[in-house]
Amino acid sequence: MAKGRFGVRDDGTERRALSAAELFDDLGIAYERAFGHLPAQLEAVDWLAARLRPGASVLDVGSGTGRPVADRLSAGGFDVTGIDVSRTMVELAREQVPGARFEHCGVLEYDAPPGTYDAVCAFFPLLVMSRAEVAAALERLAGWVAPGGYLVTATVPADVEDVEIEWMGSRVRVSSFSAEEYVRRIREECGLEVLHQAVSVFQPEDDRAGPEEHVFCYARRAE
Repeated sequence: MAKGRFGVRDDGTERRALSAAELFDDLGIAYERAFGHLPAQLEAVDWLAARLRPGASVLDVGSGTGRPVADRLSAGGFDVTGIDVSRTMVELAREQVPGARFEHCGVLEYDAPPGTYDAVCAFFPLLVMSRAEVAAALERLAGWVAPGGYLVTATVPADVEDVEIEWMGSRVRVSSFSAEEYVRRIREECGLEVLHQAVSVFQPEDDRAGPEEHVFCYARRAE
């Protein structure tokens, strides 16, 4: 399989596909080095910060090492909680971003009442899942947004389900939606107003990953 939307190459090597937790436990700080300076992500975080009241509560889903999202928001005076399926990532985030809270938990297991957060961020945490899980996760993300609050999210758009690929030196099984379907689900299935959507291409700073297409979506829950 040539490099495509996921920026990977399948070399035919027989290896077990890793879970999301195993994948990011293995990557650790290397993920931050490869993706920590993604311009569209930094722009999205700054866009959100400009619209939140001081001390607003933010949930960062798939918080990784805590950088740049939780770090940037915490430094801006917001009350940030991060969740991640990788224990290694949570440990790194706690060390690097002491001003935020981090929990070792996946998006499908996290327990919070509806409307808990002024904003929810979710940058690329829904790929190593089934399509049904991606759809369920999007609805959970939207449900945690308070009236008048924001959901800012991004994914690698592709019309694929349970496809095994090689990414960053490991084999994983991924699912996703096209950019159009991803945004439609946020608008129609999740009931949010889409304020901005854009597709861009990013080259990670790591030889193990090729160019990736990304879709960013900013959305708001009505008052």
